[in-house]
This record gives sequence, C-alpha cells and structure tokens, in this order.
Amino acid sequence: MKISASIYSSKDKLLPEVVTELDHHDVDYFHVDCNDDPRVFDDIAYINEHSATPADLHIISDTPEKYFAGIGRWVVKQVSFQFENFSSPIDFSLLKALAPHTEIGLAITSNTPVEAFDAYADTCTYVLLMTTTPGQSGGVFDKNTFRKIRQFQKRFPGKTIQVDGGVNAEVSFILRNLGVDCAVVGSYLFSKGYVGAALLHLKKPAVGSHFLLKDFMMMLDELPVLDESTLTFESALQKIEDYKMAFTLVTNHEGILKGLISNADIRRGLLKNTGHLDQINVHDCVNTNPLQMPEDSSIHDLLLFIKHTNFPLQYLPVVNKANQLTGAILFTNLIKGEL
Repeated sequence: MKISASIYSSKDKLLPEVVTELDHHDVDYFHVDCNDDPRVFDDIAYINEHSATPADLHIISDTPEKYFAGIGRWVVKQVSFQFENFSSPIDFSLLKALAPHTEIGLAITSNTPVEAFDAYADTCTYVLLMTTTPGQSGGVFDKNTFRKIRQFQKRFPGKTIQVDGGVNAEVSFILRNLGVDCAVVGSYLFSKGYVGAALLHLKKPAVGSHFLLKDFMMMLDELPVLDESTLTFESALQKIEDYKMAFTLVTNHEGILKGLISNADIRRGLLKNTGHLDQINVHDCVNTNPLQMPEDSSIHDLLLFIKHTNFPLQYLPVVNKANQLTGAILFTNLIKGEL
C-alpha cells in the first residue's frame, strides 16, 4: 500500500523542510489539500522543482473547474475533487484534455454512499474515502469505512481506493488487508517526532489493538454461506462459483458454523470417489473442523494466530460466543496491498 504524506499536517516546519524530510524517507506521494485556494499551485510548483515525488492534490471547492488549467500546467500526478461541494455535476472531460496524464478521483465523506461514484466512473480512476472532516488534520478513523471499502470494490471492480483520515499503524494494517491502494497520512506522521519511525510502523503489522475482528471482517451478507439442510454437491459448487472466493461456509438452522468447503476440499472429495463420481457425497468435501476465531479477537490476537498456524491462510471464519458464524477474514488482499 502506498503512503501519501499530508504536507500541511506538519505544524512547526516550513514546506522546504517537510519536502526534504519526506523525500529522505521515500514516501510515495505528497498529499496537498486545497480548501478553495488557487495559491496551492505555488506549493505544487515548489514540489515539482525540488522533488521527484509526485503531488497528490485534493480539491475542496464549489467551483472545481477553475483549477483545471493549473492542474494541466503544473503536472499533478493525481487529483481528487470533493463530491459534497459540487453545486452541480462536473464534466471532467475538459480536465482530461488539459491534463491527459493526471489520474482523476472522486472524494466522498463517510455519509455519502459509494453509488455517488456511478456518474463519474467513466472519467475517475479512483475514489478517496474521507473518514474525517475533509481538509482537517487529526481526526479519528471511522470504522464504518471498512465496510464501505468492500462495497466500493464490489460495485466498481478495477477502480482503486484511497483512504484519508485517522490512519495509524493499526488502521494501516487493516487497510492493507482490505486491498486499499493508498492511505493519506498526516498527524500520525508528524506527531511521533520522527517521520521515519512513523512510516516504518505504517508498513509493518500493528502492535497495538484497538479494532476487533468484527469491526472489519466481511459480514454474512457478503459471504458464500449454505445451510446444511439444503447442502448438495451442486449447491456447494454453485456458491463457490458465484462468490469467486474459493470456498463456501456451512451452517445449521441456528447459524452455528458446521464446516467449510474449499476448492481443495472438493478436490480431495473427488479423489476419494474417482471410481464412482456419480455417487459422490457432498459431506465427503466438508471440513467439519475449520480454523476459526472469535469476533472479539484483537488484531494482535489475529497476528499471533497467523504466526502459529503452520500453513498459509487464505480465509478465516469468525464466530461469536455461541459459535454462530458472524463473518470471515480474507487474506488475499493483504498480499496485494504490499505490492
């Protein structure tokens, strides 16, 4: 996952010092918030002249079109526009003509549904999910953003996600797990006294534990789940095919987790019945004792669990105290997030 450092979050350093320090530690972008002030291009001009690190511009304005010419002139790598400030729909085709190499994004707050991106999906390549007040530093991360990330990924496959607001080491780990492309980080970088140490913590597994698995796991309505009373070989295959997650979960009528069927389990079931495939029993394919974790487990608990598991985990069912299935954690995006 890339890190975009919010340059205005440093309260006691001037821009040249901030740029030099961040370049020394190889951040991926300089995040520049623009609260409807065209003088922002003076800072971008300085960045372009003194650094090879690209600018990541976030514009909060009722009239974003007035910034199009400056974006084209000053070679902005990517720019997002705050959706809630639009007084009418914006046509980004002119910006694409003026700045053909600039990636355009739509920024939305926690209260705005991801469907707002529909009207801009043809011209925008990414969404910037704001978890705190746009343009203000030092907010607290809104955990509802975790579900919003998954909603956006499902509705707009191929588009990338950036997250801005309240990102610390622990949140960074979860965002990487969810497959977020870039995190905007401000206060956490500059409040630690040493930018290098803060960046290191953003890139490694979190040590502290504030969030629980139930805060960021995939919920039941997002997962392939079958009731054991209706379980058939065909229904299991169809559920795996429909959800494209390489597994399906099995519960009873009370929601108790009874097992898991993975692609590997089906392979083993087929091998067990190679001489009479027409008589295969789906229960030969059910792992009735899958690894699982309680929903109140912390991230620290999760990391210890992964460390002491002697095979790579791709998915992990999550249950409550009554052993009822409440969600699952997927790990494929964690690998992608490190690229």
